[in-house]
Amino acid sequence: MQSTTWALGSRTPLMHGGAHEGSSLLRSRLERLWSARSLNSRHTTVSQRIHRSATTANRQSSRYSWKVLGARRKTLHPCRDIVFHQHDRCVSASSAAQEGQSQEEEDATKLASQTGSSLGSGSASAAQDAADETVAHAEDAAQQAVSTPSRWKRRWTIIALCFIAFMLCNMDRVNMSIAILPMAQQYGWDTATIGIVQSSFFWGYLLTQVLGGVWADKFGGKRVLSFGVIWWSMATALTPLAASLGLPVLLVMRACMGVGEGVAMPAMNNLLSRWVPVGERSRSLALVYSGMYSGSIMGLALSPHMVSRLQWPSVFYVFGFIGIFWFLAWEKNASSSPAVDNKISKEERDYITSQTIKQREDTKVPWKLILSKRPVWALILSHFCHNWGTFILLTWMPTYYNQVLGLDLMKSGIYSVLPWITMAIAANIGGWVADAMVQKGVSVTKVRKIMQSIGFLGPAFFLTQLSKVTSVGGAVACMMACQGLDACSQSGLYSNHQDIAPRYSGVLLGMSNTAGVLAGVLGTAATGMILQTGTWDDVWRVAIGLYLVGTVIWNLFSTGEQIID
Repeated sequence: MQSTTWALGSRTPLMHGGAHEGSSLLRSRLERLWSARSLNSRHTTVSQRIHRSATTANRQSSRYSWKVLGARRKTLHPCRDIVFHQHDRCVSASSAAQEGQSQEEEDATKLASQTGSSLGSGSASAAQDAADETVAHAEDAAQQAVSTPSRWKRRWTIIALCFIAFMLCNMDRVNMSIAILPMAQQYGWDTATIGIVQSSFFWGYLLTQVLGGVWADKFGGKRVLSFGVIWWSMATALTPLAASLGLPVLLVMRACMGVGEGVAMPAMNNLLSRWVPVGERSRSLALVYSGMYSGSIMGLALSPHMVSRLQWPSVFYVFGFIGIFWFLAWEKNASSSPAVDNKISKEERDYITSQTIKQREDTKVPWKLILSKRPVWALILSHFCHNWGTFILLTWMPTYYNQVLGLDLMKSGIYSVLPWITMAIAANIGGWVADAMVQKGVSVTKVRKIMQSIGFLGPAFFLTQLSKVTSVGGAVACMMACQGLDACSQSGLYSNHQDIAPRYSGVLLGMSNTAGVLAGVLGTAATGMILQTGTWDDVWRVAIGLYLVGTVIWNLFSTGEQIID
């Protein structure tokens, strides 16, 4: 009588002669069952690891998304989504492993002869390899989500605040051109008195052009620009009180406002020479200077409504107090250079330092050396030639529309805003084009000469067309083209101070801008004298001649290379 052996988990007996085969089969089943359970345990561990990575990335993403702009959230959240996608894949793999385990246990209860199993050692090994790859990808995604740096740079904060400062600068400057009409009616001023009030701003403005640069190089651009904005904002807010106390007090207050605005350009130039790498310089300066155009647009657009609804003093009160809010934000978020800034990342500080000139403690200005350089005088004379035409267009444009084209004052004011819009757009486009040329290997000297030549020859050409234009649309289009091409100068001579003397860029801008302001004062006065006996064509001929002279001087003697250490 043959003895029998019972298979594990089975009621079916095996013949004693097949005991060896039954034992081997039983051991194989037990090994596969153990492999299935190990794989399930491994997938569970994988799932936990990925879940922890995803949770970490999610927390980091949530924490950063409350602190930075939406562009930064777009950097973190896609990485988090990748992590959770990998997590879902791993959960699916774990579920498949559990199903494999259940199937294996069910198969183990069947006859040992049913050798077809749903999970083999080869598939288990492949699943383990897939799990390893899933873990690697998921953990890499989680690490990338956690360690991705902010896209917002500290230098962009400085540029943005400088943009707002320049916007306030022109808002506070042009509001008088609107408020002067009701003020003249209230105080009984004649046209000569109105002219004195308008020009009193430039008395103080001329005084601090060079001083602003000296102060910026000595004390830092942050302090000087802080002083300038808070000073001219207070002077703006106190203008109604000064006017009520008498004309002399008003003239002094307007001159004080000019003192504050006079330091703005040199201080800004000093700041950007330390904060902005050379490859970003043109578009950064263009953006900041477009703040002036934006300020003129806003000032000319808002002031008439405020005067009509809230009386003329409201223009000075509101615009003045806006500057105080800017001052608070500036003091909290700005620094004179990356070296003293405690919010900048090490990577950005190292990058800026490698692309700019390091500031020295010795702040003594080498006046003799500066004045001995031909590119310096080319810059000063070109600035004079440029601003002669620019100030004529900006100050006499409404009068031209009224006298030549027959537009009323309201329409003249509206059409006068359009060239400012063109300048704001063209200045930024020109800045991007200039920087792109530099980054592609074009020399800085060639870029500066090309952009400034456009800034000279473009306005000169369209001024010659004004005598041939008879329609309002054609005249306005010529004016817009003049000012739009003129804005290319922001990537020409206005960027050149930092090129040739980065350590003394504030002083150099003060020197050239003094010449520019002087051209504006003389050009505005000369235009009135010419129109007494001549025509508008005579006015345009003088401006065209100076544009051509500036073009020759600039292309012969200017350079984009550093000439003063």
